[in-house]
Amino acid sequence: MTDQPATAPGRRTRLTPERELELFTAVVDLVREHGYEALTMDAVAARTKSSKATLYRQWESKPKLVATALRHLGKSHPEDIDTGSLAGDLRQMVSDFISHASEDTALLNGLAHAVSKDPELWQALYELHIRPGLDALDAVVRRAAERGELDPDNPAIEFVPHLVIGALSTRKLIENRDSDADYMERYLRAVVFPALGIS
Repeated sequence: MTDQPATAPGRRTRLTPERELELFTAVVDLVREHGYEALTMDAVAARTKSSKATLYRQWESKPKLVATALRHLGKSHPEDIDTGSLAGDLRQMVSDFISHASEDTALLNGLAHAVSKDPELWQALYELHIRPGLDALDAVVRRAAERGELDPDNPAIEFVPHLVIGALSTRKLIENRDSDADYMERYLRAVVFPALGIS
């Protein structure tokens, strides 16, 4: 059964911010639970006690609804981390990443195929899931350089996001094990800290 609008899209009616948040949260939760391809407007309508016609009037299609939900929820950014040292900041960031790993991995897995074919979805996922972490990493590295703890010309700086985020995501692929706190501490000490010239 294809996901087609029950009625032709008409004039949009304004939803309250609270109602929009409820809808967008439900959409992202459904993607995590079932994947993008299995997500239907019927499922969103049932989860949010909305009519499918209302959803189509507001967002026209499933891709637009999912992209809008991701962008809306992506407006929040992680708290600023400043422990006083780059090593401490990186440890705290890794701890924060691990605490959200299950839901983040589920979202990435749910959207993996779709984002490769839809640039709008990829951009929305980037804004929600990737950019906040990159911005936070950039901030802690920049502060470390400003206080003289890190050589600003160190060529490894460019690869800090790849080192940290890559380790968090690839252990499952290589070892079929999650990147837990013990693993990441050993990884930071063996790989990231030496590359950055810190201890």
